[in-house]
Amino acid sequence: MTHPFEIELETSLPASPEEVWEAIATDPGIDSWFMGRNQLDPREGGTAVMETGGHREEALITAYEPGKRLATRTATAEDGRFMAFEYLIEGRDGGSTVLRVVHSGLLGDDWQDEYDALRRGWPFHLHTLREYLAHFPGRTAVPVFAVAPAPGRTQPEIRTALADALSLPLPVIPGARAHGEPAGLPPLDGEVVWSDDERFEVRTADGLYTFHHGSGVVLMFHHLFGPMPAEAGAGAEAAWQRWLTGLLG
Repeated sequence: MTHPFEIELETSLPASPEEVWEAIATDPGIDSWFMGRNQLDPREGGTAVMETGGHREEALITAYEPGKRLATRTATAEDGRFMAFEYLIEGRDGGSTVLRVVHSGLLGDDWQDEYDALRRGWPFHLHTLREYLAHFPGRTAVPVFAVAPAPGRTQPEIRTALADALSLPLPVIPGARAHGEPAGLPPLDGEVVWSDDERFEVRTADGLYTFHHGSGVVLMFHHLFGPMPAEAGAGAEAAWQRWLTGLLG
């Protein structure tokens, strides 16, 4: 049985409508703050694709109005499930922009857990978008993803391991300074800019680093803004995967 849902959020961003549009409606823009690697055919009727950890998700672009509105919708599954996304942009005085996001659709039998995860995740993603526009204007990032199982470990145990590896005190709170030295990568020195029960994010001079953890698993969604070609990004992803696997192995 399917269950309808709708999540609506609004945020003020320190950027022009044109800059916000570039962030939400172009491949390199989306890669700089959202999940995975993204491809978007910039037209109504085109396809939006997101790949994360070998999983590919496609959606139809149902509205494409540059600088104003972008909407997408996934195909309807056999059980009736689908998801739709709408982004509405409105410029404000002083060079800022208000972005309204509407995420709706139909969820399956486990709809309550999935809805709660979506509801908790969107404020974080919009925060990351704001961090990107405020601190890395005019730049784009290489996305880095890694995942490692940690069977038998609880969420607090995994968070403690991550905090120790990044020289962070517990509890992890915004404003705390992080330092890590992953093998094969430059040292990570930065500030915690987001922390909740499921994830924390560190901003450095050249990246946004997110560590997302649950019981028995941890994922990383990083955005690296340094001068890095795609092949170097693949090397960074492999190095972070080794770091994470070694930490929890």
